[in-house]
Amino acid sequence: MPSSAIRTFHYDAAHRALTIQFQTGHWYTYEDVPLDIFEGMWSAPSKGEFFNAKVRDRFYYRRDQLAS
Repeated sequence: MPSSAIRTFHYDAAHRALTIQFQTGHWYTYEDVPLDIFEGMWSAPSKGEFFNAKVRDRFYYRRDQLAS
């Protein structure tokens, strides 16, 4: 999953939470994200472009203090 912006991401279906680690090493968790958004991101050729179009500024988020 090479991306210039996103290192990795995970989805917790039970909590509808999308957790993203950016290339900077920072982790963010986006809340109440529908499964189809995660699936779209997973299959998108550009994770960063998809994130900017469909996730960024659309869901409540928190910055996590997870180890990188």
